[in-house]
Amino acid sequence: MVEFIPQNTEDQIPALLARPRRPEWLKARAPSGENYRDVLGLMREKDLHTVCEEARCPNLGECWNHRTATFLLLGDTCTRGCRYCAIGKGKPPPLDEGEPERVAASVAHLRLRFAVLTSVNRDDVPDGGAHIFARSIELIRQRTPDCQIEVLIPDFDGNWAALQQVLDARPDVLNHNIESIARLFRRFRPRATFDQSIELLARARAFDPQLVTKSGMMVGTGETNAEVLEVLDALRSSDVNVLTIGQYLAPDASYWPVDRYVTPAEFAMFRDEAFARGFRHVESGPLVRSSYNAHAHVGASQH
Repeated sequence: MVEFIPQNTEDQIPALLARPRRPEWLKARAPSGENYRDVLGLMREKDLHTVCEEARCPNLGECWNHRTATFLLLGDTCTRGCRYCAIGKGKPPPLDEGEPERVAASVAHLRLRFAVLTSVNRDDVPDGGAHIFARSIELIRQRTPDCQIEVLIPDFDGNWAALQQVLDARPDVLNHNIESIARLFRRFRPRATFDQSIELLARARAFDPQLVTKSGMMVGTGETNAEVLEVLDALRSSDVNVLTIGQYLAPDASYWPVDRYVTPAEFAMFRDEAFARGFRHVESGPLVRSSYNAHAHVGASQH
């Protein structure tokens, strides 16, 4: 059975008919509530973006009602064309150098104890926007000293000096998502490479053995369970501490198709296998996303 068939997509009907029906365990509540409205209003007031909205995260309502949000730095237009991502793509405007100040003010307003900063890819600027990450960390620390900070960074196109800018700002958690298995990687994430992402995480570990490093991937894109375990091995080869695994959900029929819906039992198996390999904290479930329960990852991974 088809979930929906958009108008004027006759040529896509065979592909849509082949898509598996979304199971009950993937249902999420529509966002609502006073805290949700407050966070939404603040983002509009400060002219900020969140990956929660741009990537259509199913946990948006839950997280915003806990007064947490993942700030999307460097604007809302990405210079890459990853086939799974709903964030807008194209030629972005110049970087907004005032963005870090507004992010820091928002963190202070929300009285956050844990803030997550991520971004679009900005291959149009020399450092990929790394200085915006660094300045945001600096200003958050000035305004809200008790707030811990996770950065979910792009690969900076292999610019290791840009990575160093972020590391020098001393985030509490350095996250870079591997997203996919090696076999599908270049089709799933054009202009990125599996080995480069693994190297980034290894460089972060070499910079500071005490830094919490983290990565995440989506399943249901055409991989086998054995290939998922191979990714876990590759991440542990760079001593990554924290792992997130969630179900891939295509934003619409124009994106990479969902190959299958991974069962809760399989997610539990991935979690057990990850712990057996030495990960210190693991979130593995159908609705898990990279920043889901991020505040819990630091303490758990340091034990």
